[in-house]
Amino acid sequence: MSLVQKIRDDLKEALRKGDKERLSVVRLMLANIHNAEIAKGNSLDEGDVLGVIAKQARQTRESIDAFRKGNRGDLVKKEEAELAILEGYLPQRMSREEIVAAAHQAIEEAGASGPGDKGKVMGKLMPRVKGKAEGSEVNAIVSEMLAKL
Repeated sequence: MSLVQKIRDDLKEALRKGDKERLSVVRLMLANIHNAEIAKGNSLDEGDVLGVIAKQARQTRESIDAFRKGNRGDLVKKEEAELAILEGYLPQRMSREEIVAAAHQAIEEAGASGPGDKGKVMGKLMPRVKGKAEGSEVNAIVSEMLAKL
């Protein structure tokens, strides 16, 4: 079963159970996926769908940070509950060690010799970690590793 089909099935289940919170998150997820399909011009593959969900999760994390700074505990709880639902659709997050290992492999494949080859390395690495790691964290690790070469 594809991830999009699982999301659609979860929508139906949330409707049956009357779970308004899950229902709103799943509807927003499907809307974001649909919008991404329109922007791309055809249907998304699993990696692209994971990317859309990861983007939505990242935006929710940013909202949580903003609400914490604004002392809005009620909204923080709501956003954290939404984030928990979103993370249920994402693969398990990669640890720093796993990202370093994947980056090391991408550096070898790209034949990188220094910071100037960062674009080549990121081009090989990002499709592998899409949805499993934050791009900013991957970028920082790759920059650190290339600086040591």
